[in-house]
Amino acid sequence: MSHSIAVVYHSGYGHTKVVAEAVAQGVEESNAEVKLIPVEDVDNHWDDLAEAKAIIFGSPTYMGSVSADFKGFMDKSSKVWGEQGWKDKLAAGFTNSASFSGDKLNTLIQMSVFAAQHGMIWVGLGLMPGNNTSEGSPEDLNRIGSYLGAMAQSNADQGADVVPPNADKETAKVLGRRVAEMAARFQ
Repeated sequence: MSHSIAVVYHSGYGHTKVVAEAVAQGVEESNAEVKLIPVEDVDNHWDDLAEAKAIIFGSPTYMGSVSADFKGFMDKSSKVWGEQGWKDKLAAGFTNSASFSGDKLNTLIQMSVFAAQHGMIWVGLGLMPGNNTSEGSPEDLNRIGSYLGAMAQSNADQGADVVPPNADKETAKVLGRRVAEMAARFQ
């Protein structure tokens, strides 16, 4: 079965999985097919990635970059890179960390460079930053203020059943919808 959008992610404690599921929900809300692929299971899904019109990458930010497991997936993709198998596919990314900043931007930059090496076309978040005026709120979409991709923040002492906050999950849905809409335009 061909899936129009693949969401490939790593989640160490479950928080990034929650964000991945929100991204996938946004894709589905745009009437596109989606395939959620944890990096631990990627060896069973290389064909799904080859058939996808877009791939959305997701990783927690650990020590200022993607997690080691996500980096392992990146390294495993070298055969696809050599064949330029993902060339001209759409790409996007999301990340989560406990700190409000946590150097999440570096993780998204790392993903966008990875996509560029594969010859992919990066799709940014497409939202103005929220919560950046006296009338703003932590409930605003894009409350962390990212342009390159979706960012989420989850308190380290709370489980994935509590965090990330709804604003971050809704922002992730926007990313999923945007990528699905762009993929439809490119058909």
